[in-house]
Order: sequence, then structure tokens, then C-alpha cells
Amino acid sequence: MERRGRRCGDTLPGSSRQRGQCLVALRALIAGESHSAFGFDFPFGLPAPLVDEESWESFVLAFPDLYGCADGFGEACRQARAGSELKRVTDRDSQTPFSPYNLRLYRQTYYGIREVLHPLVRDQVAWVLPMQKPLPDRPWVLEVCPASTLKAQDLYAAYKGGERQKRETREGILQSLVEKGLLVAPDRAMRAMLVGDAGGDALDSVIAALATAGALRRPDGLVPSGDDNYAVEGYVYV
Repeated sequence: MERRGRRCGDTLPGSSRQRGQCLVALRALIAGESHSAFGFDFPFGLPAPLVDEESWESFVLAFPDLYGCADGFGEACRQARAGSELKRVTDRDSQTPFSPYNLRLYRQTYYGIREVLHPLVRDQVAWVLPMQKPLPDRPWVLEVCPASTLKAQDLYAAYKGGERQKRETREGILQSLVEKGLLVAPDRAMRAMLVGDAGGDALDSVIAALATAGALRRPDGLVPSGDDNYAVEGYVYV
């Protein structure tokens, strides 16, 4: 497998800092990697009471027609439950921080489903697990949540911010991942970048990669059992 350095979405071929163009470039990257797996940190679905379609695939294919804009999507979800914020079964299982339509998250959910998952499913260029069978002829796409992965490893602490304490927390998390054997010790330049990124996105990307790799090492768990809602709502691999 080719080893690649960290790349931001706006540095992909044909990309830019404009969201639409960046997501087109991201989809092209996924489609061109038929023997790869991708972990994405956004909700792949909604709680079952908010889904009228018979399957997750039908829901994703209908999504652009159901919701014309991000704000309309968030408001529709909140109105459907009288302002309450439902969580999916997998959100409760994996202790994700928010409901998929929480005010801090609904835009990521909206654009992730509409601009990433919908075209991939519509054009049949990737398999989205576990709602679709993980067959070997296309790339696999998995939902991950760095916060949930850290909680599963008993490593979770607030680590995003420019304060000295948050930087030290990022350093501690990184060192713990190495000591647990989950991560090869990064070189000095990579460590400085992971620890120095105050927003935490760099460290998040490493944790997301760890969760994705961990799921691939447990093939019996790629299609989880235990609750039928996973097939409609989505599943977080930790």
C-alpha cells in the first residue's frame, strides 16, 4: 500500500477552498481508489423515526429532493420531533457527542449526505458500510467519530484549542496512541503538526484513520449485528 502524507481537501487535484469544488474532488478521489477504505466523521443517516423510506439507500437517493438546503434540513428535523434531538442507536452505543441534526452538526450531516454519499450511491462507485454489502470491487466508505474512538480507548479529553493545556492534551493523546500500539511514532515534523494544529483537525484525521483501519482488521464486525436500526440509521465504527 502506498504511504501518503496528510493532505487537506483543498489540495486534491481539481479542488479549491470552495466547498462544492472540494467535495467534487473528494468524490473523484474515492471513486479512483477501488481497493481502499475511507472513514468520514459525519452522520451517515438520521434516527429511524425521521426516515420514511424503506431503506437507507432509498433515503440517501431521495435526500436532495427531501431537503433543499442545510437550514431547511435542520429545521425540518427539529420540527418533526417538537424541538427534541433524537440520537441514533449507534450514537448511543458509541457515545457520539451530538444528534445528527444538532445545531453544531446539522450542516456536516446535510452536506456529507447530499454532496458525498448521495452521488457515490447514485453512481454506484462505492459501497457504504454496513448499509450496503462490502464487496471487493469498489472502495468502502465508513462512518467514524474520533471522539467515540478516544472514549473507547479511555483517552477522551477536551483537546481542541490554542491554550497550552489543550496542546499538552493533544500531545498526551498522541503519545498514548503510540504506547497502546495503535500508531507508529510519528517523526518530529509530523508530531509538531499534529500537536500544533489548534483546531484538532490533524489529530482527528489520524484518529479517524485508526478507527477505519481497526474496522478492517475485524472483518466479522463490518456488518454488525444486534440492532436492525443500523441498516437504516447508519453505524459508527470505533
